[in-house]
Parts: sequence; C-alpha cells; structure tokens
Amino acid sequence: MNTILIIVTLVEVLLLVVVLAGYLVAIAATLRRISSTLGLVTFGVRAIESQTAPVGPGLNDVNAALEQVAGALQEVVGEAGEQAMTTHDGGAGSITVAGDAPPPTGS
Repeated sequence: MNTILIIVTLVEVLLLVVVLAGYLVAIAATLRRISSTLGLVTFGVRAIESQTAPVGPGLNDVNAALEQVAGALQEVVGEAGEQAMTTHDGGAGSITVAGDAPPPTGS
C-alpha cells in the first residue's frame, strides 16, 4: 500500500511540475511578444526624434524673422496712428479721423 501512495504522490508532483512549466512557457511567450512590441515602439520613437531634431534650430530663424516683422508692423501702425489723428479740411467743414472717433454727421 505504501508503494502505491508513493507512486501516486510522485505522479501528482510530476503533474504539478508539468502544469507549472506550461504556465512558465506561456508567460515567456507573452513576454517575448511584449519585448518585440516595445522594440518596435522604441524604433518608432527614435525615428520621430531624428525627424524632428532639425526643428529646433529652424525655429530660432523663424522667431528672428517674426521679430523683424513685428517691429516693422509696429512702425507701420505708429505711422498710421499719427496720420489718423490729423485733421483734414473738407468741403463741409473739418473732420478729425481717428480709429475711435464717431462718424461725421451729414447736416
């Protein structure tokens, strides 16, 4: 009787080892797929990094050009504002032209 119990116990232990090995193989396969996917993601991120690297120095040139444009526009707005505040002598009387001035009335 003891021999049968020993054999049954050994079969149970062997079955347990086989089941655990099966789970470990399944987990290893899943980890390999995850590793492969992470490798592809890493490759993609590096490609994005290398493709966007030239943007930084180019932005400095764009910002410098935009600052020049902003300065020129401020000069134009300043000259236009001075001209808008001058008084013009029209046929029916003098009219002050300003951005906030109400329109002249036609009396």
